[in-house]
Amino acid sequence: MSSDTVSEVRFEIGHILVIDIVGYSKLLITQQRQQLETLNEIVRNTAQFRASDARGMLVRIPTGDGMALIFRDNLEAPARCALEINQALKNHPEIRLRMGIHSGPVSDVKDVNERANIAGAGMDIAQRVMDCGDAGHILLSKRVADDLAPYPQWNPYLHDLGECEVKHGVKLFLVNLYTDEIGNPQLPEKLKKAREEHPSVPTAARASAIARHKKTAIGVAIIVVALAIASTLFFVHRPPRSSVPEKSIAVLPFENLSEEKGNAYFADGIQEEILTRLSKIADLKVISRTSTQQYQSKPGNLSEIARQLGVANILEGSVQRSADQVRVNVQLIKAATDTHLWADTFDRKLTDIFSIESEIAKVVADTLQAKLSGAEQSAIAARPTENSEAHDLYLKGRYFFGKRTADDLKRAIDYFNQALAKDPNYALAYAGLADSYVLLPEYSRESSAELFPKARAAVEKALAIDNTLAEAHASLGLLLATLSTSGINLRESKREFERAIALNPNYAPAHHWYGFGVLLPLGEFDRAIAEVKRALELDPFSAVMNANLGFCYLYARRYPEAIAQFRKAAELDPSSPAPHLGLGEAYELSGQREQAITEYERAGDLFSQLTHIPPTSDNFLPSLAGRYVLKGERAKALQLLDHYKGPTQRGAAPDFGVALDYVRLGDNNKAIDWLERSYQNKEPSFLEDIKVNPLLDPLRGDPRFEALVEKIVPAQESSTPSP
Repeated sequence: MSSDTVSEVRFEIGHILVIDIVGYSKLLITQQRQQLETLNEIVRNTAQFRASDARGMLVRIPTGDGMALIFRDNLEAPARCALEINQALKNHPEIRLRMGIHSGPVSDVKDVNERANIAGAGMDIAQRVMDCGDAGHILLSKRVADDLAPYPQWNPYLHDLGECEVKHGVKLFLVNLYTDEIGNPQLPEKLKKAREEHPSVPTAARASAIARHKKTAIGVAIIVVALAIASTLFFVHRPPRSSVPEKSIAVLPFENLSEEKGNAYFADGIQEEILTRLSKIADLKVISRTSTQQYQSKPGNLSEIARQLGVANILEGSVQRSADQVRVNVQLIKAATDTHLWADTFDRKLTDIFSIESEIAKVVADTLQAKLSGAEQSAIAARPTENSEAHDLYLKGRYFFGKRTADDLKRAIDYFNQALAKDPNYALAYAGLADSYVLLPEYSRESSAELFPKARAAVEKALAIDNTLAEAHASLGLLLATLSTSGINLRESKREFERAIALNPNYAPAHHWYGFGVLLPLGEFDRAIAEVKRALELDPFSAVMNANLGFCYLYARRYPEAIAQFRKAAELDPSSPAPHLGLGEAYELSGQREQAITEYERAGDLFSQLTHIPPTSDNFLPSLAGRYVLKGERAKALQLLDHYKGPTQRGAAPDFGVALDYVRLGDNNKAIDWLERSYQNKEPSFLEDIKVNPLLDPLRGDPRFEALVEKIVPAQESSTPSP
């Protein structure tokens, strides 16, 4: 049974070897591909890999800059395999690896051809163990060391080297085995730091002296990392499913029981406002509305929905409105046992709707034993307006805003303006208006140059009324991070997003925009990925966030992970061209031209369906000319590009797209000409990522290009160098 065709595998305990190419992101694309191919060949040729693979007891998962191997048959297998890999590396000094080994719970491992992520504490700790090491190190957890101790060939060579602190305050106790053949390898940098901070820890010289008295035929060094608290942290004896916070909740769509079915917007609004109030409580994990909207009210299988959303509790309900009266029914359910924790019915005047929402949020927080600060208590009790007509118009605005089409966004803008006419001090309506202005250019041919100043004015008005409004701070952060006539200001944008997250830790868009719109353009890839992943914890079914996580991996040069993520995003929203565009770029950068062309053409078809622009036009990235370049038809590409002499017409190919075509053709001077033109025209959504976009790597080092990068992302914005 080949490891490339392993069918779905589920097991409680896996023996995990994680392998990482050190310095991968700094390599050229061709070097990355070559080193990954060589590493794959080395791993496949190890005796341990072949033996476990032949028995169908092995799962191999690419991780972008390396791989993870999960052995099901033999607890010694990862260590043996690591030794064989290290031995083979003597013939490949250009490849510098570090490896980590742990045995622990692993679940939800799917077909490797789908490149699914590995879930479970076992994988998490194996990764953390590996992260403690440097190039040339093989690290093992305490659990593995204990498991190997009964075997005579391993036990004599495990030596305590002291303490090392890693992420989240976890302390690792290092044990080392040296061999005469390899000598004394350099200690991990984290251990050196621990030695400097804690001189009482045994010195490396002493450890080395002890080790030199031991003889072995193994021929490589193993550094054994001991996790003193592993057994309590990772719950080895529990089922392999990832733990779900007890203080977590999803608010499902409320059923509209009103006689007027047109009141659906009102039921949606009540659900969203209860969710918003709960999300302001830092001690709770609250799933965003975009991920709960796919579920109907009172669904049959709450435990499955809770599992999909990663929560322990579900709040569901119904709304009935008649004239100036409203009835709201709610019930809080512990999903795993289908236990009703609380239920109630509220019959009130329509003017009391805010007090109903506040009371529900307070009871839910109390029932789940969530701690509330004084500021949080005030936030969930707040009344955003005293005008019931303004509130009703605001709810209609949010309803149409959520539909995300050009016409619906324009209707949302109209309703928000009507709400503000009724109550000029309605901060949330200003925030909704700003969001609509920001998003409208993405869904229409409306000019961002005209709409962004309106968005800026609206968001500044919202903050002037209520400076504690997280949504408004996030909207301002997004504007500051977007290239416009006022330029780009990532430092101020960063401050606004951090303020938004502090005010509302459960506001998924703030985490998403902060990671994708600020940290990614600055080249802070790990932090960007972490923020977007946090957003996806709160909004797991957001197609946009899933696609943008793919672009985070893409810009980090982690192409296999990018491909897997884009495929997931495409499944979530089959009508969106963005995941296929990302797939095309990932395949192109990986040297897989045929696959790239297929994905680009699919993206073009979907773009055409959304905009009614023919897929053979040059309005889409990459343009038809770019696809001709990939096919090797340079003459046709040049012929198409030749007519771009004067200013591009409205709705024609973006200047940035023409620049990419010239990069593909190898004409760097013309590519930079068109990038400068794109900058002059302030094309949004293209140039913000100029510092990190791998498609522009052939231009790096050119003085004109570097000067343009400095204009768009000044060095003082971040100390992080471009890749």
